Amino acid sequence: MATIGEIKNATLHQLYPKLYGQHCNNEHMDVRYIALIEQHHRLFGEENPSLFSTAGRTELGGNHTDHNLGKVLAATINLDTIAAVTPRSDSKVILDSEGYPRVEVDLHDLAVREEEKNTTEALVRGIAHAFSLRGLTIGGWQANTTSNVLKGSGLSSSAAVEILCGTIFNHLYNKDVLTPVDLATIGKYSENTYFGKPSGLMDQMACAYGGIIGIDFKNEANPEITPVSYSFAEHGYNLVIVDTGGNHADLTPEYASVPKEMRQVASVFGKTNLRDVGEQAFMEKLPELRKTLQNDRCLLRAIHFFQENKRVDTMLACLKEHDMEGYLKAVSESGESSFCFLQNLYPSFHPQEQGLSLAIATTKAILGDDATVRVHGGGFAGTIQAYVPDELLAPYTKRIKALFGAQSVTIIAIRSKETCCIAD
Repeated sequence: MATIGEIKNATLHQLYPKLYGQHCNNEHMDVRYIALIEQHHRLFGEENPSLFSTAGRTELGGNHTDHNLGKVLAATINLDTIAAVTPRSDSKVILDSEGYPRVEVDLHDLAVREEEKNTTEALVRGIAHAFSLRGLTIGGWQANTTSNVLKGSGLSSSAAVEILCGTIFNHLYNKDVLTPVDLATIGKYSENTYFGKPSGLMDQMACAYGGIIGIDFKNEANPEITPVSYSFAEHGYNLVIVDTGGNHADLTPEYASVPKEMRQVASVFGKTNLRDVGEQAFMEKLPELRKTLQNDRCLLRAIHFFQENKRVDTMLACLKEHDMEGYLKAVSESGESSFCFLQNLYPSFHPQEQGLSLAIATTKAILGDDATVRVHGGGFAGTIQAYVPDELLAPYTKRIKALFGAQSVTIIAIRSKETCCIAD
């Protein structure tokens, strides 16, 4: 168990760089974890809880491809949700997250509840059920959490919570038998079946795994993962997330339309997912598809899917070969494709609000013709991602904050450590 005295004696300092990057502030992190332990004592009366950390993620390539068994490039980041946890003797899970109402779930009842859809209770119940379906042990625990993974930012705050809960069950009751891939699959099951959001697997996978990974979802039950070690900072670039102030409320139908329309195309070929349809077969049948489906947008989204899969391969190859120029070119092409063909930069029902489009246009105006910028994550609201050269970071940050607010810019680093219990 973790004690405040141990943290004050710098016991976690060797681990911090793997969690938060080489330039993390050790004292700041010590204060953060000490406050977490103190809050656990106030809430639950327990002195020495276990400490857990699950990070958010950033999508580097493969925008809206995972749900049709496509390819993505993603990375675990240095922003995380941390938890102080102690086991309980009963069957209750109590989750007290900073800034949110307390969540209580009785593990004796793991049935789907319609009234719980879109709630954290649903996520916890679904994760517990997924463990039980695998014949694993579940038991009660109590936890308080705090997070610097921005909500609605495209950094996957909800997936981080899912993976965190799975990590707690895995560590407390199952001797860490599950891999990050297993935990990601459980998180997706909970989000799809219990929470009611038709997400793919990328968010959970990148929150769980650690580092930069290419993921091929062709075999969804056993996705192919390609880790690659790379530092954008060492090549003079800052990976910047800009929060445009929009949020994801009431946008579930927009997100759901993307996989649905891609699958409409696949269905004409007798397939469930677009990955099972060859690009050449699709292009040859395009005139017939247009007549049959009467939906040009689903055809454009299919074109994005096929091209985006190839871009992920290109991006992976460039990172392996340390070809930053080629990598950035592919990132820019991904952004253009999302804007023009995938069409996920603003909701179709409210075209007056185009924060993402405005942020991209402003980024290009500030950084010039060589700007590398794209929509980040699910889109329709939320964030963009920009690769900002060191020498332009200060003026870029100043102008973007003037437009979108003092808290709109987040410079992120890649985290190498997987989801884990960091002190037991």
